[in-house]
Amino acid sequence: MTDKTVPMGSRGAPAARGRLAADLRRLGLRREQDLLVHCSLRRIGPVEGGAATLLAALRDVAGPRATVVVPAQTAQNSLTSRDFRAAVAGLDEDERVRYVAAMPGFEPARTPSYQMGSFAEYLRTRPSAIRSCHPQTSFAALGPRAGTCTSVHDLDCHLGDRSPLGWLYDADAAVLLLGVSYAACTAFHLAEYHLPGLPPTQTYHCFTSEGGKRIMREFTAVALDDSDFETLGAALEAVTPAVVRCGRVGAGSSRMMPVRAAVDFSVCWLARHRRPSAPGQSLSPCPF
Repeated sequence: MTDKTVPMGSRGAPAARGRLAADLRRLGLRREQDLLVHCSLRRIGPVEGGAATLLAALRDVAGPRATVVVPAQTAQNSLTSRDFRAAVAGLDEDERVRYVAAMPGFEPARTPSYQMGSFAEYLRTRPSAIRSCHPQTSFAALGPRAGTCTSVHDLDCHLGDRSPLGWLYDADAAVLLLGVSYAACTAFHLAEYHLPGLPPTQTYHCFTSEGGKRIMREFTAVALDDSDFETLGAALEAVTPAVVRCGRVGAGSSRMMPVRAAVDFSVCWLARHRRPSAPGQSLSPCPF
């Protein structure tokens, strides 16, 4: 789900705004289409003007009435994430204590996103962008409905209906995977909340910052697993080829699909291919 999911692309002539806009139109982006964008600029670049040019091209095609949304996640303040487990692996107790003591608390207006890519961070820092309040899985949005998109993001709902993903589903938005693989597709997580029966849960721990004080947050939420998203995406593309539009934006392979169709397919696929967790069975390392 990060810029690290794909390798560095080959370098050629920098893509200009007009070329990117033409590529996006060929991919199927339409006027007034609300968008969730996962992007690796390294993979689609080089781009004249970088993230600013890509955002301008998106708005050239989708128009001023479209709302553009990006992930702004922050695993660096979590005690339950894969990144934390990797960082403290091999540390002795004193080293681990010092590492945890230095971990930052989340502040929506100030905390940078973590490994979401330079395009997501550029959009997050636009003066008119609005960020949701979740301390681990926030989203940033830019456009006329940015406030509505990000207004609800409950602590115990990382990526479910009470998050910006629920709004994107209801708004019939599209997902753009620009130079990244299906592993980056957060919309697939929404399907985990729509599966029949009670989903497996786990306890999460992370830090927030309020009034200059760091505060530990503990909450129970759906246990999320992105380990099979590549296989899920390949099945979506093979079974419903009309749903996924494939092409190149700049130098990178890219895909576009409706959030609603992708999530609905994913519910059926996950229900058929994932085995329910047995009591006491360990889950895949949590991304958050």
